[in-house]
Amino acid sequence: MKYTILIIIALAMITAGCNQPEKQDASKQDSVAAAPRAAVPDFNADSAYESVRIQLAFGPRVPNTPAHEKCAAYLISKLKLCTEHVTIQKGQVYAYNKTPLKFQNIIASWNPETNNRIMLCAHWDSRPYADHDPDPKNRNKPVDGANDGASGVGVLMEVARQLNMVKPGIGIDIILFDVEDYGPPQDQTMENSDQYWGQGSQYWANNPHKTDYFAKYCILLDMVGAKDATFLMEGVSMQYAADIVKTVWSAGNRIGYSSYFLFEKGGFITDDHVPINTIRNIPAIDIIHLDNSSATGFYPYWHTTGDTFDKIDKNTLKAVGQTLLTVIFEEK
Repeated sequence: MKYTILIIIALAMITAGCNQPEKQDASKQDSVAAAPRAAVPDFNADSAYESVRIQLAFGPRVPNTPAHEKCAAYLISKLKLCTEHVTIQKGQVYAYNKTPLKFQNIIASWNPETNNRIMLCAHWDSRPYADHDPDPKNRNKPVDGANDGASGVGVLMEVARQLNMVKPGIGIDIILFDVEDYGPPQDQTMENSDQYWGQGSQYWANNPHKTDYFAKYCILLDMVGAKDATFLMEGVSMQYAADIVKTVWSAGNRIGYSSYFLFEKGGFITDDHVPINTIRNIPAIDIIHLDNSSATGFYPYWHTTGDTFDKIDKNTLKAVGQTLLTVIFEEK
């Protein structure tokens, strides 16, 4: 993921199936007093964690592989337990090297009849190359994608389970995008390389599952499971939807997760929220682990063989999932 476009924002100021919820882990709580939120369900981090584990058990979820097909079947079956409104958007796109890639965007909806709705999304495929691995011998190996892909999906699968139990007062669409992470390797320079990243979301933005589809806003999750993750205010998100960024970050801080949701500007990332903003004209933000002190700007195991299940932390899943549920259930 993340088509390796990271520009420090200072350069431009443009702005798992449907268990008892566990108590929030005190080790990452802040002293910020939580506002009353009796109507907000408790996010079960154990459930999200298990969903991540199951996704990885299929193997790397690279398009055109058996692992990819098996994982799709799992995600679809679990979402169908949470809502009767599940749409599978199938198609074919072409990779940077002209390889045809079969894809499936998986869409689950609640209250599909209402126009007052928000969109939640993540990508469920994983990268075919560990092209940022420190060991050159690993750079042609596929990536497990525990954090880069599976973590966001795991959070959304638990959100789906909660939406099945506690009905939302608004319309919700959870979209799991495919073929996000099949861009060219870092050592291959080519023109217009951005078009080969996020192809599932590009396809959906041009061909939404519902005619004239619109949502008030969209929240994308990407790399939301690593220990001590930091979510900076990503540049494209601030450019198109600064008010939504502030709403989400404020909610996270208010309920005790200020050590995750930092009011600091990050870089501009080419991710699935870009076509949603630019093609579909839906204000979309990206909750993504950014680290301005790292060489890539991302979490240390990004696009390496080290992006494995042992890097996933329940506290981070909890912070993101509980913040997301708070935003959903406080939405008017």
